[in-house]
Amino acid sequence: MLTLDDAVVANGTFSLAANFSIPEGSILAVIGPSGAGKSTLISGIAGFCAVTKGCITWAGNDITALSPGHRPISMLFQDNNLFPHLTVAQNIGLGMRPDLKLDGVQHRRGAEALVRVGLEGLAERKPGALSGGQQSRAALARVLVQNEPLILLDEPFAALGPALRVEMLNLVAALAKESGATVLMVSHAPSDARQIADQIILVADGVAHPPVATAELLDNPPAALRDYLG
Repeated sequence: MLTLDDAVVANGTFSLAANFSIPEGSILAVIGPSGAGKSTLISGIAGFCAVTKGCITWAGNDITALSPGHRPISMLFQDNNLFPHLTVAQNIGLGMRPDLKLDGVQHRRGAEALVRVGLEGLAERKPGALSGGQQSRAALARVLVQNEPLILLDEPFAALGPALRVEMLNLVAALAKESGATVLMVSHAPSDARQIADQIILVADGVAHPPVATAELLDNPPAALRDYLG
């Protein structure tokens, strides 16, 4: 279980309060007005923003003071963070060893991840030779090989067209179900939440509110969400 226990996350002069727990294996969407603090919440859980009050625990262990690299987390950003001078296989390999000195087992894991995300045969291509959807798949494969129990998605598919975004969201949901990972996905699109999220965390007015069932929240939105949705 992921718990934010009376936590306050600081991002510059902005602070976001959060006090809730998330069961393992859940898929949650994080939605709210622009600038409300959705990315701040994700960054606080990942360790990129400081927690100035309270604590964050995973499976009963306090991770508040851990550096990002020592948390049980994989994170996928909007720009995918692929290195243009490396091949697809090398970009995926970074998820296992930053120095790319992979052993046989790790090479096989990378190859299996390529197949799982539909990029078999593209291992030696550079990111610039891939389509936008293929780049997203490569970035997702790097998350997959890390085999972490908590996956954070900060609008990684926002630049994709509607059909391709649906395809990528379905792939995320399938991979999460297979691995049992817990997923938090920042999104501006309620349709994304309806598609794969069990629950929604509404971020508004400096607060990340406790999760609510997706249909319940979107069918009867509070004022802050209603104003945002229009």
